[in-house]
Amino acid sequence: MVIHENSDSIIRKPEVRKITGLSDTTIWRLEKSKKFPQRRRLSSSACGWLLSEILTWARSRPVVRQESN
Repeated sequence: MVIHENSDSIIRKPEVRKITGLSDTTIWRLEKSKKFPQRRRLSSSACGWLLSEILTWARSRPVVRQESN
């Protein structure tokens, strides 16, 4: 998958889940608490997110590394 840094493309939920690794419920919960980019209404039955906002949010998250035993 090629991601263009300065893109303001609208992406749908499957792509958001793929980029963030979050479930639908977690995305919804974070949105409601204003800790995740807000979705944009595209039509009466469709919504999406700005790719640039999702990438910025994902980069701001701490990286968790597992220690090998």
